[in-house]
Amino acid sequence: MSTTALNDLSRFPIVQAPMAGGASCPELVGAVCEAGALGFLAGGYKTAGGLYQEIKQVRGLTSRPFGVNLFMPQTGRPADPAAVEVYRHQLAGEATWYDVPLGEADDSRDDAYDAKLALLLEDPVRVVSFTFGCPTPEALASFARVGTFTIVTVTSAEEALAAQQAGADAVCVQGVEAGGHQGTHRDDPADDGAPGTGLLALLTQVRESVALPIVATGGIMRGAQIAAVLAAGADAAQLGTAFLRCPESGAHPLHKRALTDPLFTRTAFTRAFSGRPARGLVNRFMREHGPYAPAAYPEIHHLTAPLRKAAATANDAQGMALWAGQGHRLARELPAGQLVEVLATELDTALSELAPRSAS
Repeated sequence: MSTTALNDLSRFPIVQAPMAGGASCPELVGAVCEAGALGFLAGGYKTAGGLYQEIKQVRGLTSRPFGVNLFMPQTGRPADPAAVEVYRHQLAGEATWYDVPLGEADDSRDDAYDAKLALLLEDPVRVVSFTFGCPTPEALASFARVGTFTIVTVTSAEEALAAQQAGADAVCVQGVEAGGHQGTHRDDPADDGAPGTGLLALLTQVRESVALPIVATGGIMRGAQIAAVLAAGADAAQLGTAFLRCPESGAHPLHKRALTDPLFTRTAFTRAFSGRPARGLVNRFMREHGPYAPAAYPEIHHLTAPLRKAAATANDAQGMALWAGQGHRLARELPAGQLVEVLATELDTALSELAPRSAS
């Protein structure tokens, strides 16, 4: 493994993924950092003020480096209002069932990005990562001036090259196995149904295209898998679903249980909950509405928000967005610090088993 500024941020080459929606709460981030890994707050769907309060909480729990993830503004073609309205009618039965009004398809597409940038430049954290696009060279240079290490999520070698040219310090290579939203820089409905690229193949493509440090993510649940991506050229591994069952995780208890519940047999990509492709456990809502959901992010996210909240309140996992990667059945119910230690031990064991083979 190469020595980079990325490796200097934590004792182990393990990153806890930023999971928007509440899972990556300050308690989880603090516990992960204290155990020697790199924890991440999810800045998505929060106000700048709300993010500031969570940063303060993490600083009260650990003095070690941690990161903040931001969603890039949606700068592409706005969603078709007619398609959003058709989907609103499609969801009318859900609103009646849960006895809540549907949300308004908010016109705002920037997730308070500028305000969060200003906050993080005025009161810097050690690491900031970006999803759904690449910041401008000027923004990345501003972070460099205040000593913040920047990471751009990519799903192709082309996106990685764009991040390198813009001045990012590292890339997070997201394979198709990853849970939650795919961090593609351009959401093209024509790609729906395409198989996507698995992490190991994508990692190799990116490694041969850019000279930046790489964080690998997608389906990683065990220390041996971390060893595999390090051997394939990554500098660290990012795990999200693996941390969902930790008691410190802010995920809903139903979400935690669903990861290993035999009732949920597979994951799939869907636009049903947010209007953007995201991998989750296949449930009733996904099956009934996924085929009709338009490419309309974040409009559909706002539209379905009351439904998702009502389903969680009603303890109805069939109406929730149960984001999960392909390795969800391997999730372990361990305190976050203990999970980091177990992963690090598994990694050491795997590396020591590989060493004699490489020597021979």
